[in-house]
Amino acid sequence: MKLLEDYIVNKGEIIDGDILKVDMFLNHLVDVELFNEMGKEFHRLFGNKPINKILTIEASGIGIACIVAQYFSVPVLFAKKGVHRNVGTDLYTAEVYSFTKGTVTTIGVSKKYLLPEDHVLIIDDFLADGNASLGLVSLIEQAGATLEGVGIAIEKGFQCGRDRLLEKGCDLKSLAVIKSMDGGKIVFADAADS
Repeated sequence: MKLLEDYIVNKGEIIDGDILKVDMFLNHLVDVELFNEMGKEFHRLFGNKPINKILTIEASGIGIACIVAQYFSVPVLFAKKGVHRNVGTDLYTAEVYSFTKGTVTTIGVSKKYLLPEDHVLIIDDFLADGNASLGLVSLIEQAGATLEGVGIAIEKGFQCGRDRLLEKGCDLKSLAVIKSMDGGKIVFADAADS
């Protein structure tokens, strides 16, 4: 998606050679007009599937997922991180390692909201090693629901996340795939590569 690639090049910042900081439009300060265009694109990519629920993980995926959900006219369910007394204990859970934070967190969704009859689209802001997406896939599998696809805003294509999701049989679509960030220069994969 050329618009998102332009945002990344013009507003993104590379930190320590392998972290892409995009908090000025994607995951801290949110550009709603950009999210709206991303929602349209995700609907174009997955709109032919019988999706009845969008699943994401808190916190950065929620904004994008909500905009995408408007195009599908379906609700958003987000996996909560850690233990929350108000969610209860009847949960599907998975352990997720955060590449950015270097920590492992338990994520969970209530069994009341993720059902065997659900057809689920995962939406998230980033794909690096694939840990968050794979954690969400695990929740869907535990529920006996159907995974219809994984939509990612920005994929770091030089990391192993894509391969790990494809090995699980996921229909993966990323709006911007970064081929490399060597020397502080962002190079995108061709559409055929993603």
